[in-house]
Amino acid sequence: MKNSILLFLVALVVQISGCYSFKGISIQPDTKTFFVAQFENNARTLVPTLSQDFSEKLKRKLLNETRLVFDNVNPDIEFSGAIMQYRITSEAPAPGEISAISRLTIQVSVDYINNKDEEDKWKQTFSFFQDYPSDQNILDLQDQLIETISDQLVEDIFQKAFTNW
Repeated sequence: MKNSILLFLVALVVQISGCYSFKGISIQPDTKTFFVAQFENNARTLVPTLSQDFSEKLKRKLLNETRLVFDNVNPDIEFSGAIMQYRITSEAPAPGEISAISRLTIQVSVDYINNKDEEDKWKQTFSFFQDYPSDQNILDLQDQLIETISDQLVEDIFQKAFTNW
């Protein structure tokens, strides 16, 4: 009996709030579909699979963590954009010395459009980095660094789109 009352109260709160909420995200009830266009790779340093892998990672996040369905014909929500930067820098080298730390930074520009609400659209640049020892070859670490950075970028985009931060 207590479980039935609790379930009823939860359902009532969700219905009254007028939106779908899970893990702190909110999606209007009439929003059912999304599309993620393949991000272009406009970075000077070209990693051949970066744009496709990033686009797929964002798509998988939406499929796994929302009730939205992928639709490339008439989506309610659209994501598009470009990889703007893939940059490796030395961090805090002293004059005449070699830095012990290098940094990989990836920056993406994202366009978000909610076709159900003309005012719910934005364009924003997201950036994240990972440091690694300068004495290691970037090619040996690149896949793991990209994975970590991409995970955070996708999380940031997701939070911006569905939690209004």
